[in-house]
Amino acid sequence: MYPLLFRTVLSRMDPETAHHAGMVVIRLLGLPPFAAITRAITRPDASLAVSALGHRFDSPFGVAAGFDKDALGAAGLFALGFGHVEVGTVTAIPQEGNPRPRLFRLIADRAVINRMGFNNHGAEAAARRLERLRRRHRRGVLGVNIGKSRVVDVERATDDYVKSATLLAPLADYLVVNVSSPNTPGLRGLQAVETLRPLLEAVRDASGSTPLLVKIAPDLSDDEVTRISRLAVDLGLAGLIATNTTISRDGLATDPAVVAAAGVGGLSGAPLKARSLEVLRVVRAVVPADFSVISVGGVETAADVNERLDAGATLVQGYTAFLYRGPLWARQINRGLRKIRTGAAPA
Repeated sequence: MYPLLFRTVLSRMDPETAHHAGMVVIRLLGLPPFAAITRAITRPDASLAVSALGHRFDSPFGVAAGFDKDALGAAGLFALGFGHVEVGTVTAIPQEGNPRPRLFRLIADRAVINRMGFNNHGAEAAARRLERLRRRHRRGVLGVNIGKSRVVDVERATDDYVKSATLLAPLADYLVVNVSSPNTPGLRGLQAVETLRPLLEAVRDASGSTPLLVKIAPDLSDDEVTRISRLAVDLGLAGLIATNTTISRDGLATDPAVVAAAGVGGLSGAPLKARSLEVLRVVRAVVPADFSVISVGGVETAADVNERLDAGATLVQGYTAFLYRGPLWARQINRGLRKIRTGAAPA
């Protein structure tokens, strides 16, 4: 049903408009009685539960940051069967992001290019929404991803991140420092270890007991990935997320003219699969067994999730394939993963 809807309707819509329409449905599914009905259909099998970051995850598979930027749809996403939802990226100062159009499908590659630019209503608004969410819904693990406000100079980035962390860490099950989006000028420069160390130290101290992770880019060299991984361990962070979107356009099946017309931005989806898996293995080779590694990038099927878990991922996230697979994507992943890991037929 969904593939037909995508081909005939959604693929003809502006991608950002289609996303907003989908979010309306997801928010509705988070309300009673729809949440209970949906959950009855999508609930992950108990055998998939994972303990990490001080929490119990119903499934190792969750939604990556970028899908629910303003913490509007978490309840509906939990109802759809995701084991965790990472909201954001949230910035201390509200911002509109980059001009539209800023989201582009590469259907032949099952990929997306985005240059959204951290469009969000700001940390104070996110805190209010998270407070309401915490009062009404306790199912599922909720992460919060924070980034630098565009109007803040890179030299003052630490104070900007600390402001967001102070507001949001008490409401998050875990907090993520995003220094790897390609869509905020100067942001990726913060991944240099000399710059990253004081930033992470300050955010760690502001986050209190909330587990802190850092999210890195796939475009780093293996040596840079190794250095950041060791830094995260040295600073006592709870984990690392690998990876964000890529600025590479290598190996795409889409007409080069279409790719060029989309312009700059981060590429996500199937083309990122190989590099994301490589980075996961580099990280896991240098961090302790109890250090949480969340793998994201090019994940679409239960076999993909299982491959990441076998390669050492603690948890796995997805986003882009949601656009191509539809609302029952998490259910498909969870049912397939149960079959792979236990040898049992899907319930």
